[in-house]
Amino acid sequence: MNRRARSIAGIVVLGLFLPAASEASAIVFEASGGNAAAIQATVDLFRAALGNPNNANNPGPLMDGRREINWDGGTATTAATTSGTAFTVFQGTRGALFTTPGTGFTQAPLLETTPADITLDEVVGTTGYAATFSTFSPRRIFTPLDSNVTDATFFVPGAPTPAGVTSFGAVFSDVDLFGPTTIDFFGIGDVPLFSRTVLAAPGSGGLSFLGVRFDAGELITRARITTGNAALGPGVADNPAGGIDLVVMDDFIYGEPQAVPEPTTMALLGVGLLAAGGARRRSR
Repeated sequence: MNRRARSIAGIVVLGLFLPAASEASAIVFEASGGNAAAIQATVDLFRAALGNPNNANNPGPLMDGRREINWDGGTATTAATTSGTAFTVFQGTRGALFTTPGTGFTQAPLLETTPADITLDEVVGTTGYAATFSTFSPRRIFTPLDSNVTDATFFVPGAPTPAGVTSFGAVFSDVDLFGPTTIDFFGIGDVPLFSRTVLAAPGSGGLSFLGVRFDAGELITRARITTGNAALGPGVADNPAGGIDLVVMDDFIYGEPQAVPEPTTMALLGVGLLAAGGARRRSR
C-alpha cells in the first residue's frame, strides 16, 4: 500500500468512530406561549423522556436520570452572579461547561426585591429588560455578555473526563422572531448532528422551549445556542419590528453525561486496525 492509500485508509477507519449527520435520529420537544404554564407540559414530557431522578450534584457517571440547571442557586435567588468565560461552576458538579465568544456570563434577576439586589439591567448597564423578559423558574435568567452565542460542552460529573449526552433542552425568554434563535448539536469529533430553530412566543416576555433527544446511539458533545440576533448591552433595546430580537435563557435540562473516547484514543484504534490489516496482507 502506497503512502497516499495508507492516508486515505486512515481517514476511512477513523470515520467509523464518528457518527454521520445523516444517521442522527432526533426527537424534538418544542412549545411556546405567553407564560410558564404554556410550556410546562412539554418541559415535563422532555424530563420524562430523559428519565428520573434529577441527579443534581451527585458524582457520575450514573446509568439513569438527568441533570438540570435553573440558574437560581437552589432557591429564589435575587443576587446577580457574573463570571468570565469559561463558566465552570457546573462542570464538576453537573458535567456542563459554558463558553462564549463574548466576555462572560451572568445569572441575574429581572426585578429587585430589596435595594441591595443587582438586576440584569444593572449588570448590563441599561434599563427596560425587566419588561422585555420573564422567567420560567424564578428568579434569575442566564445570558452571555457581549455576545449572543453560548457553547455547552459536557463532562462526567465529578471528573475531568469529556462526555456526551443523548438529550439537551433549554427554555428561552422573549423569542420574537422565528429564525435567529437556534440550537446546533454536535457529536464526537464535533460532527454536526442536527439543528433546530426555536419557536417564537407571543407578546413581550413570552417563553419558548426546545429539547432534542437522540435515540440511535448519538451523543451530543457540544450544543451551540444562539439567542436572538444581537447581544444585550447599554442602549440596546428589543425591537422586533426593527429587526432586533434580544433573547435570554432559563432552565437547561440534559441527559446524564457519559464518557466518550478522546480523539487520541480513536486515532490509536485506527492505527491499530491499519497495522493489523497490513500484517494480514503480508502473511498471505
